[in-house]
Amino acid sequence: VQLQASGGGSVQAGGSLRLSCAASGRTFTDNAMGWFRQAPGKEREFVAAHSWSGGTNYADSVKGRFTISRDIAKNMLFLQMNILKPEDTGVYFCASDPSLATLLSSRNIRSWGQGTLVTVSS
Repeated sequence: VQLQASGGGSVQAGGSLRLSCAASGRTFTDNAMGWFRQAPGKEREFVAAHSWSGGTNYADSVKGRFTISRDIAKNMLFLQMNILKPEDTGVYFCASDPSLATLLSSRNIRSWGQGTLVTVSS
């Protein structure tokens, strides 16, 4: 599975961005997919996940502000980010794994996309 993320940019606090991730190659409709981010000088962290059955998981820091969605027919993953804060700044990565548990563990995830930079200014 190859993943291509896009949609990053610079916004002011309180603004919105929508990230997209296109999956290509040998895709698995029953894979879990998710978003992670890495802030400058920090480790990569989990943001949100979407299981093949439609279930979603969110990091506490983004609950109520971010929404993950998926278009399985088009092999696309989205992250709608609202009420952005400066602490949301970072490089955002999409990821995919056959196991939702593996995705949520952030360890040994099978497929990663390149990152897209999100910068939120105060």
